[in-house]
Amino acid sequence: MRLDELDGILRSTLKISDFNDISLNGVQVACCPEREITKVALAVDACQASIDAAVEEGAQLLFVHHGLFWGQPIAVSGIHYKRVKTLLDADVGLYACHLPLDAHPVLGNNAQMCLSLGMKGYDPFGLYHGQYIGFKGELPFEMDCQEIARLLGFSVEWGLRILPFGKEMVRTVGIISGGAADDVHQAMDEGLDCYITGECSHELYHTLLERGMNMVCGGHYQSEVFGVKAVGRFLEKEYGLETVFIDRKTAL
Repeated sequence: MRLDELDGILRSTLKISDFNDISLNGVQVACCPEREITKVALAVDACQASIDAAVEEGAQLLFVHHGLFWGQPIAVSGIHYKRVKTLLDADVGLYACHLPLDAHPVLGNNAQMCLSLGMKGYDPFGLYHGQYIGFKGELPFEMDCQEIARLLGFSVEWGLRILPFGKEMVRTVGIISGGAADDVHQAMDEGLDCYITGECSHELYHTLLERGMNMVCGGHYQSEVFGVKAVGRFLEKEYGLETVFIDRKTAL
């Protein structure tokens, strides 16, 4: 499979054109147009460590949630130059998918967290610039915040913070991955028992305490491994591509 064909598949599957996003979603750095793509590396961030690992793994493409280009011109110098040069020297393409990978109803970060929690159904939640990027719904049974974190694979060592100020046993949840702490207000306004996100916020501590709301903050990184892993499984199952997940934790 060549890059233009894979780009078409990903754009169609992930509905990339439906989102107004500051991320340059899609191909950010191309490999040779004639190069056959048989192995795709997947990572959360297009950092040097992820790029080096993709090259070492023999991948022809690196698929990431956080790419290198974010809505404004940036000089290809310093560490940015090194990252791009490493990709070009190895003829490895870079593909980024930000908001579409948060919002996808099956492969997205938030949908995958719903599925990890055993939720049979979930509805759009979390308006961001006029588009829903998260989901809400009922858990299959009541559980506490620690059990939610356990089912999602969140650990304190790698960024988990729990603000358990609401009901001890939770049934309804809203989920938005990454840096979406402020959207807990939407969860409270809708009367949900718990809000699940990535980053925590000092400014919200007393608000949640006084309003009696639970929030599980798994860490930005830990909350956004779900989508890239799901895309990897999709490419393996549907198109027979070899994939490898590159795990470069940040504890944030």
